[in-house]
Amino acid sequence: MTRRPRTADGARPAFRPLREEITDLPNLITLVRIAFIPAILICIDSYSPKLWALGALLFAVAAASDALDGFLARRLGLVTVVGKFLDPLADKLIVLSTLVMLVAKGRAPAWLVIVLMARELAITGLRAIASQEGFVIAAGAGGKAKAALQMVGIGFLLIHLPYDILLIDTTLDFHQVGIYLLYLSLVMSVLSAVEYFRFFARAAQKQARELAAQGITRERLKELARERRERLRRLKRRRRIEKRERRRDRLAARRDRRRTRAERRRDSRSPDGRGR
Repeated sequence: MTRRPRTADGARPAFRPLREEITDLPNLITLVRIAFIPAILICIDSYSPKLWALGALLFAVAAASDALDGFLARRLGLVTVVGKFLDPLADKLIVLSTLVMLVAKGRAPAWLVIVLMARELAITGLRAIASQEGFVIAAGAGGKAKAALQMVGIGFLLIHLPYDILLIDTTLDFHQVGIYLLYLSLVMSVLSAVEYFRFFARAAQKQARELAAQGITRERLKELARERRERLRRLKRRRRIEKRERRRDRLAARRDRRRTRAERRRDSRSPDGRGR
């Protein structure tokens, strides 16, 4: 397990190279969760109920590791840039890839998976825009319920077949229960998406009112953004020019050294040079 090195006063450094962050225990668990995806897809593509059950088990382990790596990251103080990128990416990869494979095997309705994928893409884009505006759209209760229903429903669809329940004289159709859970997750997906968009709209309106109270309009913000981009463009241009000048100076110094060495060799070979 890799812990962040502490400074002399006992505090952890704010930034570390990404190559060091990738070896943290929570990030390694996330990478293992991503590595489970091919194995789960292979189990789905088989015709063996045992492999289907194995795929469900791997999916359950991956779902449980999602909570584990977040807990360890907070407990050990290992919340990193790499972790913030990999954790939601791993969740979406394992859920969406499994759903697509289930559609290909005829175990899930295609329209349902399309709506779920569209919702994920829309919320991801909304969060990206919100972060640029300075907002943070955290996962609410609806989003967490949606994720839980999806995970459990996909697990049932992976098992697929009906089985007799021990100690109860009944048969549980895992496929039908999984479909019902996915329908419930669809309802929670739509409701949580509406809540996220409402939060973004309210936050944007509040920010607009605060800026208007300060005498700052949207046009002024756009002008400031253009000025900032122009400053960055000038800075990059100046750095490129300085880099070319340094390269030119190094080449000129190298030519001077070569010329000096050539003159010394020529002088050493001349009769006057040998006399001296």
